[in-house]
Amino acid sequence: MKSPTTTCTASAALLLAAAHSPTTLAFSPSSHVVHSPTTVSIQTRRTSLHLSAAAVATPSNDDSSSTNTVALTKQQKRMQQIRKEGGITAFNTKFGAVNLYAIYHGLVSIALGLVWFVALTFSKLFYKLTGDRLDKKRRLPVFCSHMWGTLLMLFTWSFPKVENGDVIKEFHKSGRKAMFVANHNSWMDIPFLGYTIGWHNYKFVAKKELEKVPILGMAIKLAKNVLVDRSNRRSQLMTLKQGMKWLDDGVNLCTFPEGTRSRSNRLMPFKNGAFKMAHKAGKPVVPISICGAAKVMPSYWLFPLKPSRNVCKVVVHEPIESEGKTEQELADAVRDAIISGLPEEQRPLPTTQ
Repeated sequence: MKSPTTTCTASAALLLAAAHSPTTLAFSPSSHVVHSPTTVSIQTRRTSLHLSAAAVATPSNDDSSSTNTVALTKQQKRMQQIRKEGGITAFNTKFGAVNLYAIYHGLVSIALGLVWFVALTFSKLFYKLTGDRLDKKRRLPVFCSHMWGTLLMLFTWSFPKVENGDVIKEFHKSGRKAMFVANHNSWMDIPFLGYTIGWHNYKFVAKKELEKVPILGMAIKLAKNVLVDRSNRRSQLMTLKQGMKWLDDGVNLCTFPEGTRSRSNRLMPFKNGAFKMAHKAGKPVVPISICGAAKVMPSYWLFPLKPSRNVCKVVVHEPIESEGKTEQELADAVRDAIISGLPEEQRPLPTTQ
């Protein structure tokens, strides 16, 4: 049996060793058992692993606070941008930003839209009663839609300035038909393009999803616009034939060859086959540059934030013949013409030319 003095001496030695050793020793005072260095090392590593796992599983308050700060900063930046564009009355909603003018524009648009809907309903009834024997080119619904857009721009002071408008007037006088193409970065591009073409029969080449938009979808189907279903190859072929037939029957086509609105305000690459209808039908293409539309209605605004008058401009370019050119050559020539009429901030960056 060990004496108390021996035991105390051994304990002191162990404590001294622990103080100078890089590894913490496991010492049990009750049993006076000293664990081996291997056991001590394993226990130490296990403890370290548990602590590390807990640290990963529970994010620190600092990290959470940092994330919230970043998110708040983004919201603040967007609100600052909205206020800068729309003035002190501007505010954001889950549908988009608005200000007093935007609310006024929206109310006018809705009021005129109800009249538009009634006119389209009577047009639909007219075609049903006549068995489609009259107005086979569906001029009536185009007239109704054009009237809605014209009155909307009139009551909201939104007519754009048109440069080289005589080019289109002379082209209409020639009796020829063409595909009118323009850049697209705002909803206002649609009434601007219609206003530039004038009171003539034209069909839009648009994506099929627009059929679902209230009133607009009804107008698109009733006027027999050319709708492209990008998920259906057979439908695309039928669409091509439909567009070519309209051109051959003396009806103009309109399209935005980018396929969708540009969120960056810069001209995007054109979709493949955007000019196939005009090229195969041997019809000319009239390039149109729409300038400043995103300044009055950015993509994150529900309605325009200010009148388009004295802000937006439409530049009409000379018609480009498709005969004697490949489809790609035609597309390149049209793209170059549109770019030439755009301000610097709307032109594509060199990498996307």
